Amino acid sequence: MSTTIKAAYVQQDQFEELINQEKLVVVDYTATWCGPCRLVAPLIDQLAEEYQGKAEVVKVDLDQNKGNAKQYKIRSIPTVLIFKDGQEVERIVGRASYEEFSNAVEKQLRL
Repeated sequence: MSTTIKAAYVQQDQFEELINQEKLVVVDYTATWCGPCRLVAPLIDQLAEEYQGKAEVVKVDLDQNKGNAKQYKIRSIPTVLIFKDGQEVERIVGRASYEEFSNAVEKQLRL
């Protein structure tokens, strides 16, 4: 039986170290009470599984990490940020398809 890879939740204290890694980091800003976030969550988990070893895919709970959300100017959720070498290189706000997320990751992996 295979284990399904899921995007892990990270906290503020892990965040800076994580995004400054050499690999691509995809961050899903979410909250338990957010309906559209619940629709995006399985897509983010699918991304984590598909890009395992190529990109780090994580979630940030907005309610537990308000400072982080403010720092990155998160105004609505779901918002997915893609970081490369510590810099934000892509931002997808609102509900999006798996293809939109996947294409954004693929684009950054090619650069």
